[in-house]
Amino acid sequence: MQIVADLLDATQQSGQEGIKTTSLLTKANLSHSRLSKFLENLTGAGLINKIEFDGKNTFVITSKGRQYLDSYMNFSSIAGSFGLEL
Repeated sequence: MQIVADLLDATQQSGQEGIKTTSLLTKANLSHSRLSKFLENLTGAGLINKIEFDGKNTFVITSKGRQYLDSYMNFSSIAGSFGLEL
């Protein structure tokens, strides 16, 4: 769940322009094959949109993705206040 939150956060921070696969690889510190699986799951769940242009992929967070990220951050904050680590 933390990896998903990190990917959504990086995508959200990139704004309307979106974020390219290479930047996500760097920020998430994942291998390309592992990142590809996460991105398939995130696009399949409707949390991010994949935009292809000139053979390059760019990812943009959806409103559903923002809701998920907000809910995760709230839960993480509450858990932290009780001394729980996620």
